Amino acid sequence: MSGAGFCGQGTRPRVARAALHLWEEPCISGKRGSGAVFFSGCTLKCVFCQNTEISHGGRGIVITPARLAEIMQELEAQGAETINLVTPGHFADAIQEAFSLYRPGVPVVYNTSGYESLSVLKAMEGLVDVYLPDLKTLSARMAGRLFRASDYPETAEKAILEMIRQTGWPVYNEAGVMQRGTLIRHLVLPGMTTDTMQVLNWIYENCPGIPVSLMSQYVPCGEAMSVPGLDRRLKPREYERAVSHMNALGIPGYCQTEGADDRAFIPGFDGTGVERMS
Repeated sequence: MSGAGFCGQGTRPRVARAALHLWEEPCISGKRGSGAVFFSGCTLKCVFCQNTEISHGGRGIVITPARLAEIMQELEAQGAETINLVTPGHFADAIQEAFSLYRPGVPVVYNTSGYESLSVLKAMEGLVDVYLPDLKTLSARMAGRLFRASDYPETAEKAILEMIRQTGWPVYNEAGVMQRGTLIRHLVLPGMTTDTMQVLNWIYENCPGIPVSLMSQYVPCGEAMSVPGLDRRLKPREYERAVSHMNALGIPGYCQTEGADDRAFIPGFDGTGVERMS
């Protein structure tokens, strides 16, 4: 079965890339890289998505849960410090089946837009070590315009609180790699730093002690290139304002260095590591 549901995928996982990924946060990638499995399809349709060819276009290779289990094992054998499941929610059943066949010996990261149902998250409890959700916006108007999901804010808020309930406080190993916990991501968008400050305020008030990755890597892609305001890169002063607010609140976490807004950091979704080597 294929093409079912809003995500445009069926029940069997479609994967576009499975390889060591060095460009996540230090506590996710470590020194050797995170074993990133990029799933195709998405439950959101963000107009500014940098992975359009897989999130919107559905590029990838359909595999079985058994093959997914092998992929996780292969990535671990390559030295992956974590197994990083990117946009996994719509394949939750297949992922659970894969875990019944092989349970990685390194932390499993659930890398998500934050637009997750509580039922799916509760089914993943005990299988996921680290949750890596976005909190994109708290504005229903913006979510409806940019994600086509006006219920995103309330859905993401509930999902993130459930993730934190499951994982508790962040726990790191001696090398600084997160073994358990939740790390919230937020991408600062051009012209929308006031929205960013509202997001940071919510995290401060509702998720004390939970780290945040404040990202400046916005690059106009896909539909966003024709959307006024999103057709430009982030200005340094916009990101500096967001960083200042995060620091003023005392929120722990990560900020990106200059130059993160480079297309070179977008991986090639060419099927690397997906099919079994003969």
